[in-house]
Amino acid sequence: MKLFDLTGDVAFVTGAGSGIGQRIAVGLAEAGADVGCFDMSASPGLGETVARIEALGRRSLALRGDVTDEASIAAAIGTLQGALGPLALAVNCAGIANAAPAEEMARAQWQRMFDVNVTGLFLSCQAEARAMLPNRRGSIVNIASMSGVIVNRGLLQAHYNASKAAVIHLSKSLAMEWADRGVRVNTISPGYTATPMNIRPEVAEQVKLFETDTPLGRMADVDELVGPAIFLSSKAASFCTGVDLLVDGGFCCW
Repeated sequence: MKLFDLTGDVAFVTGAGSGIGQRIAVGLAEAGADVGCFDMSASPGLGETVARIEALGRRSLALRGDVTDEASIAAAIGTLQGALGPLALAVNCAGIANAAPAEEMARAQWQRMFDVNVTGLFLSCQAEARAMLPNRRGSIVNIASMSGVIVNRGLLQAHYNASKAAVIHLSKSLAMEWADRGVRVNTISPGYTATPMNIRPEVAEQVKLFETDTPLGRMADVDELVGPAIFLSSKAASFCTGVDLLVDGGFCCW
């Protein structure tokens, strides 16, 4: 359907080397976009993401850097626009997760979580908006988490939960600042998703609890994040800004 067609659009995806970010980058290309794929220099999967996009007949670039480094994001977007054209779409997936009891958590662990998940996301949005606002057109989708809305039973991650709540409210704030200049900002809050972090043998018993706690009785596949990302990026969501779209298998209903 033309409402969901991204042909002719240039997209930028952070965290594109693995998991949700990789699948969304490929999904945007499946919908017709050319995609700049941004991730850490050490990411082994970035080349695979680019190859999968190019196999679809779309243009792609591997862009390496750190979302906490303002200069590297700006340089990546400059390279992207020089090679592929004006930036129209962005999906910010870069983030980290870990756990520790709150009373024992080192300040450095807390700070690193916010540096990447909140400051890194803000710097990404800022650089993307600087490219989009002069054209009065653009969509930014930020990957938050249902953990920004609820507290996960059994997971000691106060810092992660707080960072994802900040992502949701930051995105709403940016949406309101840029609404009258043609740039929409929305979030997707996934529930438990079968990414490499959640399918390791050592967390198999915990995964059983995740699935039991989810009304649909399973974790999401990364493919199931593609549709929401395309929707929020496309003309189909032209009147949606400041929205937090829960993709959680019904988890937050309980």
